[in-house]
Amino acid sequence: MTDTVLKSKAASCPLYKKCGGCQLQNLSYPEQLAFKQRKVQRLLGRFGRIEPIIGMENPFHYRNKVQAAFGRTREGRIISGVYQSSSHRIVPVERCMTEDLLADEIIVTIRSMLRGFRIEPYDEDSGRGLLRHVLVKRGFQSGQVMVVLVTASPVFPAKRSFVTALCKAHPQITTVLQNVNPYRTSLVLGEREQVLYGPGYIEDTLCGCIFRISARSFYQINPVQTEILYGKAIEYAGLDGTQTVIDAYCGIGTIGLIASRHAGNVIGVENNRDAVRDAISNAKRNAIRNAWFTCADAGEFMVEMAEEGKRADVVFMDPPRAGSDERFLLSAERLAPSRIVYISCNPETQERDLMHLTGNGYRVRTIQPVDMFPHTNHVETVCLLEREVL
Repeated sequence: MTDTVLKSKAASCPLYKKCGGCQLQNLSYPEQLAFKQRKVQRLLGRFGRIEPIIGMENPFHYRNKVQAAFGRTREGRIISGVYQSSSHRIVPVERCMTEDLLADEIIVTIRSMLRGFRIEPYDEDSGRGLLRHVLVKRGFQSGQVMVVLVTASPVFPAKRSFVTALCKAHPQITTVLQNVNPYRTSLVLGEREQVLYGPGYIEDTLCGCIFRISARSFYQINPVQTEILYGKAIEYAGLDGTQTVIDAYCGIGTIGLIASRHAGNVIGVENNRDAVRDAISNAKRNAIRNAWFTCADAGEFMVEMAEEGKRADVVFMDPPRAGSDERFLLSAERLAPSRIVYISCNPETQERDLMHLTGNGYRVRTIQPVDMFPHTNHVETVCLLEREVL
């Protein structure tokens, strides 16, 4: 690591105290890693060995997805930025040390174009104005860039001219969408969208597989560390080309498709229909024929497998921050795979779930922390559990 990385502190970001998004910027990066290692040790150390946390060589500008809210100051100046932690007050942002640089530049350009095109930012109090948010996604491997203009109304005056001017300013942009969110809600995206330029999606490569990324699909925000995280998950699964694998909470199929090259067959289960559609498309895009995806509750699906006398050798589970519910854990235990690889973005809820699994026939073999979000207090872990032979 360079001296800049080693000594990075809050002084490097003037918005540190206003934004609240990067809670650990008062620490150098090695100090941040030590803090996270202690956190994982405190929460999960009782279950087994905690490996040394894997940090980033360059823990800056790692976010491939950037979104900005738009509004006006009391003086009438148009601003764009992030909501202050636990509020709906916009903190103006020109450049963020964790966000992709090109994405930040595109957002600043859009903000500078609004006045010339007579586009008003949305006002939450009055419900007036057009532009609510801008979402930018960039494929770090492919270089493809998606821009999503979130508007309060489907009526977008001079939208063709606006998009033409935007793409002229940033020729790296490969697709532009308008997403319509007419409701007074904290949700960024609405249900309606229209492609204004390009194919309406981007693609990127992760762990050797190509993935289609739409406006609403989930894709890991830090692809550099995701490759490390998923590499550990595949290593822990111990695949030799013969096993049946369940990818629970499969999303757009990232873990399952990567695992398919090492497994006999993979079944991905997800209750979001849009994500399942993307997963099926991704399997076709990568010419993968031993992976299937279904829209269902993962817990119910595994119970049905067990009742039909079917088995799985490995279950990958990557639940949301709330962790898994007891019903899912019971269904996993009933299916009785020899290995469970548990990827977690929240060691607090993972601790609760590991208590359940270790009390019902499983033993933790190893836990690997990975720093997915430098400068924040978040830490990701991948844990290998093996079924105890009675």
